[in-house]
Amino acid sequence: MAARLGTRAAAAVGGLALLAGLTACGSDSGDDGAKKPIGKVDEAPKNAIAALQLASQSTTKQHSAKVDGTTVMGDATSTMKGSMDWSNGMRASMTLTQSGATAEQQGVSGQPREALYTPDAMYMNLGDQLAKAPQAAGKHWLKYDYATLAEQAGPAGKFLKDQMQNTDPARAVQVLIATGKVREVGKEDVRGTKTTHYTGVVNVSELAEMQSEDLSKEDLAGLQEQLEQAGTETETIDLWIDGDNLLVKKREQAESSTGTFDATVFYTDYGTPVTVELPDASDTADFADVMQQQ
Repeated sequence: MAARLGTRAAAAVGGLALLAGLTACGSDSGDDGAKKPIGKVDEAPKNAIAALQLASQSTTKQHSAKVDGTTVMGDATSTMKGSMDWSNGMRASMTLTQSGATAEQQGVSGQPREALYTPDAMYMNLGDQLAKAPQAAGKHWLKYDYATLAEQAGPAGKFLKDQMQNTDPARAVQVLIATGKVREVGKEDVRGTKTTHYTGVVNVSELAEMQSEDLSKEDLAGLQEQLEQAGTETETIDLWIDGDNLLVKKREQAESSTGTFDATVFYTDYGTPVTVELPDASDTADFADVMQQQ
């Protein structure tokens, strides 16, 4: 049981990366969604840049949305569905489901689990399997503190912490504006909504810099080294913008030494109310404490 709890607890951190993928790609946008370009804007058609600037501004003005995302990493698939509010740090209430060899080994494949997110931590309900473990002392929820994760995972953990505390869906739009290498693909229907499809390829070293708000130069250098070790050089970003200049679909694709990364997210019901009710402290175990005891 102890060994299974450890792999189960550690793998649940993937829920953090998944939520970051629902929103990320870019750095702090400010009130108008503007971002200092890293590439040359005139490299891209001006009409595409202008359209994405409107989309960035319109999406940034929204403070919440319902999200439905699927992420494939190698042979593992994770889906997340719920709602999130980014008006003052990330708050979200999600249902997370995982499948693949690792999820099978952990005994969680296909089992929906509740995940809650605040600006400081993620909480995941691991149910009776956690409660039965000696380290959990009958508790069902596991808390992942972002600051602790940043300390344990090095630059990648610090980057993830930065993303969870400084992010919104408009960032994907801002990245393509910043690169200046976006192009319009055409008009497409997304779940019954008429949209315009845009695409671009981003160098991951630039992407890491654009996404980060609080990381030092040393942290960014360490993150770049980790990315290079993973064999990830570029990422393709596709965006679908509706008639109200709102992001309704995002897809990110990349290749690494561990396999294909492919994440697709749908955004609906902008402005939806989001309620995050944290579990009782008496029913919550701390990830760091559990792993230390193990």
